[in-house]
Amino acid sequence: MTDAEFAREILAGVNPMMITRVEFPPKSTLDPSQYGDHTSTITEAHIGLSLEGLTVQQAVASNRLYILDHHDHMMPYLVRLNNLDDTFLYATRTLLFLKGDGTLAPVAIELSTPLLEGGLTTAKSTVYTPASTGVEAWIWQLAKAYVCVNDYGYHQLVSHWLNTHAVMEPFIIATNRQLSVTHPVHKLLHPHYRDTMNINSRARELLVSAGGIIELTVFQRKYAMEMSSVTYKDWNFNEQALPDDLIKRGMAVRDPSSPHKVRLLLEDYPYAVDGLAIWTAIEQWVTEYLAIYYTSDSVLQSDVELQAWWKEVREVGHGDLKDAAWWPKMKTVAELVKACATIIWTGSALHAAVNFGQYPYAGYHPNKPSASRRPMPEPDSEEYSLLARDPEKVFIRTITNQMQAIIGISLLEILSKHSSDEIYLGQRDTPEWTSDAKALEAFKRFGMRLEGIESQVVALNGNPQLKNRNGPAQFPYMLLYPNTSDHTGEAEGLTARGIPNSISI
Repeated sequence: MTDAEFAREILAGVNPMMITRVEFPPKSTLDPSQYGDHTSTITEAHIGLSLEGLTVQQAVASNRLYILDHHDHMMPYLVRLNNLDDTFLYATRTLLFLKGDGTLAPVAIELSTPLLEGGLTTAKSTVYTPASTGVEAWIWQLAKAYVCVNDYGYHQLVSHWLNTHAVMEPFIIATNRQLSVTHPVHKLLHPHYRDTMNINSRARELLVSAGGIIELTVFQRKYAMEMSSVTYKDWNFNEQALPDDLIKRGMAVRDPSSPHKVRLLLEDYPYAVDGLAIWTAIEQWVTEYLAIYYTSDSVLQSDVELQAWWKEVREVGHGDLKDAAWWPKMKTVAELVKACATIIWTGSALHAAVNFGQYPYAGYHPNKPSASRRPMPEPDSEEYSLLARDPEKVFIRTITNQMQAIIGISLLEILSKHSSDEIYLGQRDTPEWTSDAKALEAFKRFGMRLEGIESQVVALNGNPQLKNRNGPAQFPYMLLYPNTSDHTGEAEGLTARGIPNSISI
């Protein structure tokens, strides 16, 4: 993979919600009483010549230095993972520089393994920098592959399974238990629950079960569900909302003058650009719809069903986190709007962004390997010599083995397909979902706004100045193209476009 495509997929690939603005040097949040100091070993000497004449401090201050950081969630598991057969993994950090043309370039990759000393699990780290010729060019390719392995596993278990499929279940169950089918919030949210419980049930039988397909194909193996569950302790419902997520990661700042109330610091960020347009359309629709039924905060506060719904979501469904201070109190209409918009975003656009590009981006396994089996070749070793003679052989036997790859690719193909009866955002399965004329008019406006976003996405992809929209592979970013205008069902199969109403695959 070229450096340009490697970096572009961090902004417009299947896991584009990991990149953060960096503080230099990158710090760790691991408990120092157990892990010691895990501050990154990347220094200015490693990257200084790759910053277009800027110092590191200038690059940070001008919002031109970013990081893809898989260090902290990997390190606690590496001893156990690297004791598994046919497995060798690193905890990775990748520094990226925003070039003058608006694209990112990887300028350093840090590979770390655990080092047990003095009762602490410290890190043994090596930093790699770009190279274009000889053995060092293949060393750099391997470094990027180890990063992609980290990213693949995190994408499957956290960005995809945990942050869409799993976290939606409590909202679905509470809605069906506490809200009558005639309740306006039930009518609002019901389309965004279609088939989710069914697909999750099937996933628990076949995919995320012990010994299931996920354990067979991703590097976490038997620790897959444990890693996902441990990550849940840091889950925050508010940060499921795209603007909040972007601000948390330092990718945007609040800006009341912006159409989306936030301003991106990295302007050509396809997932965020398209996502903010979708988010704003959802939020506007929810605002207009709920205003019909909740004319004041007191009406909301006296809605017994609604308050019981939110109580169950917080105290039962997400009971492990019920005492978290960030939960909305559900005392204002604004809180209900934000909560419903977040639920709809999660079940529709967020899932579309992390699901329907899996086969296009990872179906060719060297582009997004799911596991690594050997350490980086050391100078003067036999593997290093082989790398000089037959680099592709070393690369292939380092990444996912053949059987894992075959099973994994087959799974990705199935998961990435739209069904022929897909119902897209801005559509309903029946025009009789409500008899309220005001609600129907608001929903019609929502659909029109989404169709406008379709045109906007196509126009952005056709702008040659926006180099991250297509990349070297000339594969346009369409995962957040709503497909609201398609009422024929012809857009089935592997399309890499379209936002279904719900998590149905």
